[in-house]
Amino acid sequence: MSQRNPFPTVDCVILLPDRRIVLIERKNPPHGWALPGGFVDAGESLERAAIREAKEETGLDVELLEQFHTYGDPARDPRMHTISVVYLARAEGEPRGGDDAKEARAFAWEELPSLAFDHARILADVRRYLETGRRPAAGA
Repeated sequence: MSQRNPFPTVDCVILLPDRRIVLIERKNPPHGWALPGGFVDAGESLERAAIREAKEETGLDVELLEQFHTYGDPARDPRMHTISVVYLARAEGEPRGGDDAKEARAFAWEELPSLAFDHARILADVRRYLETGRRPAAGA
């Protein structure tokens, strides 16, 4: 059976007080560094899913600051068509990998590793927003 509709996902850009960004190293394919996030469960709100995924993958209790943007390019995830609602969040403490994250670590903006999915684009959009206040254009 082929996929008929995109799957809803959430991703969190977690900002620490020292301005580092929390990333996870994925345990499952596609491997690599990524934003903490995952699939929304049936009956779960987007906000609850973002908070749950952040906790499961990083061990951090996050405070969602705002819904940043939605990314839906059909090619953003090589496994299937997903639509991700991205949240800006803040947390305190040092992350530790859990669930399907092999590792969780905080990075300075200038030291970001190569990223899976479209997460480099998401972080570039977030950085521009934090510096200029300009959000990505609709449909971008």
